[in-house]
Amino acid sequence: MATVTNNQTTPLAKQAAMQMTSGADIVVQSLVNHGVTTVFAYPGGASMPLHQALTRFRDKLRVVLPRHEQGGGFAAQGYARSTGKVGVCFATSGPGATNLVTAIADAKLDSIPMLAITGQVGTAVIGSDAFQETPIVEVCRSVTKHHYLVTDVNDLARVMREAFHVATTGRQGPVLIDLPKNVQLAQTVPVYDVPMDLPGYQGEPPRASAAEIQTIAAAIKHSKRPVIYAGGGVIASEAADKLYALAEKTQIPVTTTLMGLGGFPGDHPLSLDMLGMHGSVYANMAVSEADLLLAFGVRFDDRVTGKVSEFAKHGKIVHVDIDPSEINKIKEANIPVVSDVRYALVELNKIVEAPEDLSEWHKRIAAWKKADPFKYDRNYQGILPQHAIHELWELTKDRDAIISVGVGQHQMWSAQFYRFRRPRRWMSSSGLGTMGFGLPAAVGAKVANPDRLVIDIDGDGSFLMNIQEMATCFCEKVPVKVLLLNNQHLGMVVQWEDRFHASNRAHTYLGPIDHPEAIGRGKGIGPEERYPDFITIAKGFGWQARHVMKKSELVDGLKEMIASDDPFLLDVAVPYQEHVLPMIPSGMTVRELIKE
Repeated sequence: MATVTNNQTTPLAKQAAMQMTSGADIVVQSLVNHGVTTVFAYPGGASMPLHQALTRFRDKLRVVLPRHEQGGGFAAQGYARSTGKVGVCFATSGPGATNLVTAIADAKLDSIPMLAITGQVGTAVIGSDAFQETPIVEVCRSVTKHHYLVTDVNDLARVMREAFHVATTGRQGPVLIDLPKNVQLAQTVPVYDVPMDLPGYQGEPPRASAAEIQTIAAAIKHSKRPVIYAGGGVIASEAADKLYALAEKTQIPVTTTLMGLGGFPGDHPLSLDMLGMHGSVYANMAVSEADLLLAFGVRFDDRVTGKVSEFAKHGKIVHVDIDPSEINKIKEANIPVVSDVRYALVELNKIVEAPEDLSEWHKRIAAWKKADPFKYDRNYQGILPQHAIHELWELTKDRDAIISVGVGQHQMWSAQFYRFRRPRRWMSSSGLGTMGFGLPAAVGAKVANPDRLVIDIDGDGSFLMNIQEMATCFCEKVPVKVLLLNNQHLGMVVQWEDRFHASNRAHTYLGPIDHPEAIGRGKGIGPEERYPDFITIAKGFGWQARHVMKKSELVDGLKEMIASDDPFLLDVAVPYQEHVLPMIPSGMTVRELIKE
């Protein structure tokens, strides 16, 4: 924790000639100075001065009022993920602050630049268990990139400057500023360009040396079965165009992580689609057989590697990442490079030469693609989730849409069947896997991109966790769309019950507890048994809504949703028995991959 103290050095004479300003106004002016145009803020007793200050900046800052602090945190993430800018959220002390914890932890794992500002009880009563007091800096110590408890108003301008610097440099992440109420009310003469005080922090992005770039180029030149494995770092460093150039120049196939979707066009001939537990067969086979794995901006997550000792064990590994702590943390690299990914790719593209002959490698990959594409039963009489997502992609692939998702089966199917062509079009809670992420993230993305089509593909379980943000959409005039794949179950947990627990239902049915489905003895959910009634709920929130059960109605329903000028919920009935395939069980290898 950085508990900051007074280090103001402005001469007293100069201070006297300047205007006294409250701490709350310093915070808001600092936001404006850093180019912030939108904040997602929920007020409370300890943050009232901040909100009063926000009203004095109405011409410069839009304040979006979420209906839950977690919703505000995820909306700030949607804003950040879709723009690359810092997402900003406010909450009051105690329960308001703790309601932000999940969104902060989520941003930390996915390396999202976010600034969370919380009100705090007055400094005189901190530690006394005052009303709505929580030591939020201590609570969030391990899930922030940096954090402050500001006890002197004279430090605020510097702290705000440092917070933006830390959130946006190096490996990006969330910064928390906890601000006691008396500090918000106190006054001083601010100096907004005061020098930062961040001893030991390396804000400048590391850069690969010429020798390291030459070593990577030589490895590429001599490889016969290379694969590029690209992650969220490619998107965070704005390096997607450089990755594309490298792939085109070398003709090396590219697979991405869940975070990396859109970092390389999903419909490109060199695309291997997503890697890992629910990735493509051909991506997993290619990485398993590769003699060179070029890992750019990735962290070798367990959902990608499975059994680490068996992952990519037949080849040389090049690992380029901005965070030195990720190098050799999970998988030892033969060529470890600590560098900003964009810089490394720019320099590599200057000298790289294509391998001599990849024709045999391309033939093997083509055979894997032909044998095991992503697929579903096209003859099924009802609507399968995969089919609904594929039809949505067909209707929107030329609209440059932004897609957010909740967490679960629908998230994986969206990753498989919606082909992302560009970065920052995919909003997914990937590291933390937070249900309830989809709708508020869509709100933030739509606020940041008002002229773009923004759709939340969600499951009923995940959607219910932040359903209150439907009110935000209506009242704030944020016309997001929701494609609700409604199977009345916690689908991914059901899938694991089916695969590993003899289909014993352990509280994964979302309907009445006395229904046969609750104990796994039902034969399916009938239309009259579906609960809750999302159409009535949607209309109660002022949304347009439609329910679709018949396959023949799906495309028409999707078109109506897309064309609507208002927030729109399309509730699509899908079966709960469907599994996300392929699947590599946790801790296993491609040899244990499940296809059917």
